[in-house]
Amino acid sequence: MVSKVRYAKRAGTLKPDEIREMIKITSNPKVINFAGGLPAPELFPVAEMARATGIALTESGAVGLQYHATDGYLPLREKISERLARLSGVNADPADIMITNGSQQGIDLSGRLFVDEGDIVLTESPTYSGVFNALKVYLPEFVGVPTDDDGVVPEAFEEILKRYGERIKLMYVIPDYQNPSGRVWSVPRRAAFLELAARYELPVVEDSPYRELCFEGEPRPTLFSMDKSGMVVHLGSFSKILAPGYRVSYVLAERSILDKYIYASQGAFLQASTENQVAIDKYLELCDFDAHIEKIRTVYKRRCELMISLMEKEFPESVTFTRPKGGMFALVTLPEGKNARDLLKTALAEDVAFVVGDAFYAAEGVVNTFRVCYANMPEERIEEGMRRLGKAIRAFAAK
Repeated sequence: MVSKVRYAKRAGTLKPDEIREMIKITSNPKVINFAGGLPAPELFPVAEMARATGIALTESGAVGLQYHATDGYLPLREKISERLARLSGVNADPADIMITNGSQQGIDLSGRLFVDEGDIVLTESPTYSGVFNALKVYLPEFVGVPTDDDGVVPEAFEEILKRYGERIKLMYVIPDYQNPSGRVWSVPRRAAFLELAARYELPVVEDSPYRELCFEGEPRPTLFSMDKSGMVVHLGSFSKILAPGYRVSYVLAERSILDKYIYASQGAFLQASTENQVAIDKYLELCDFDAHIEKIRTVYKRRCELMISLMEKEFPESVTFTRPKGGMFALVTLPEGKNARDLLKTALAEDVAFVVGDAFYAAEGVVNTFRVCYANMPEERIEEGMRRLGKAIRAFAAK
């Protein structure tokens, strides 16, 4: 018999992650799964990584298999710094960069550093559901800021800043090809947002795992590159553009802020895997990373365009959806009064799955949206899955 365990108050906030739980539900190969936010596994550079890892272990095995400094493997941080300068116009010293175990860890560390019980954390509305799971253990209140196709709405943002004042301690945003909507902020909206954040001295966490997955043109400037206040913390990742299994991501911040992240990391996890950092560093040295990303962009663009065209064909006119220009996701909106969680039951009966949208909103009550991922689904599965989903929506609407 297990005696009664007295947990910390924060343990009561721990709940299953809806998306991770959905992956278990949809493990049946008959189910066409648009729920998980998984990159396409057939695009992983397996042979190149095998070669890079072998050389890394041969040349630097004593380093890769040993403990390392918390801020991370310097040659990798130097390559990240060079890449940021070339692609983002960010003149970041390697000392401004710390390697983490995925961007999720960067979010968690942000909570440790900025959020006390009862503080307010702002997010876009909708936003990545994992931010709630990462930060709710610090017992904040979440407030969503209205967002449209161009980004955070400045007037609504300022009204919220005035209303809550110093209770607001942090804002989390995904300006580029957002999860779950696929939206990308316009440059004027970025500038207006930064002006308000600076005026109210608000720390901003810019999560940027999808930025390089643009389908046309060049990525827009990061908030970090446009920021003059030194209050933006930029989270970058290799998960969506190389392979998520390595769990190699990074925090980029002004030096005094980054020091706090390093100190918090030393108490939480000591360091990210040295071996994985050395392997990715060697891959970047030996292989054409830009060509690999271009290959991903081409495939994802084709899959996205196919999915959108099939939504136009299969979905009733009363159902709307975003039209991404990059990233991995689209957000579907049902008519008012319809609950996507009820639709999911009908969809699963047709062996097709998605993630219900209420997990992506800070406030309860938004129940008529759901997210679909096109990135990891072959074209023939997208065609069949959209046919099934359209059938499910029409049957659901008729009830």
